[in-house]
Amino acid sequence: AVSTPSSGSSGINAEYGGGYDCVICIGNSFAHLPDFLGDQSMHKRAISNFHKMLKPGGILIIDHRNYDHIIKFGKLPNSSSKLYYQGDRIHRIKTSVLTVDGECTMITLDYEIDISGTGLADATDPMREKPDGTVVSISQFRLSYYPHTLAKFNALLEGVFGEDADHKVLPDFMESKPSEDYVPSYLVHIIKRKE
Repeated sequence: AVSTPSSGSSGINAEYGGGYDCVICIGNSFAHLPDFLGDQSMHKRAISNFHKMLKPGGILIIDHRNYDHIIKFGKLPNSSSKLYYQGDRIHRIKTSVLTVDGECTMITLDYEIDISGTGLADATDPMREKPDGTVVSISQFRLSYYPHTLAKFNALLEGVFGEDADHKVLPDFMESKPSEDYVPSYLVHIIKRKE
């Protein structure tokens, strides 16, 4: 069921405040929220709204890509392939890092998806050769993200929930990295609203 604010309510707290055991925002979706003012005020407001929606003791589960790795190396970690995007149709992902005055302000991923055999391909689609020599039709699209580094995202969450909030970060939904050299694709934050 979808609940909509009633005519007498004002704001998210009046309609939804303090009622949920858990709020989930995964799939790197939060990183699509832009930072037009350059001060993360929109991000702080969104996290504050999540906090308001939780009952005391409720948890927020929120993730983001491993932007620290992307910024440092200019590409996705090798572990990126299958966490959210299942299947074998991703032909290529090109990573671009936009830096303004020495600070990363945007990450752009240009996707090439194999659409051969789907009924979606036509003669105008670009063609690419796969490593096995097969030529396939490609669909292209671009996604842009705000580059949440781990330190800044921790500060953002703890700025709303409190520095002493119960907060843990999981690499790719695992309790710990499977090996010392494993580089996670996603960092999953679980943070609890104080009782």
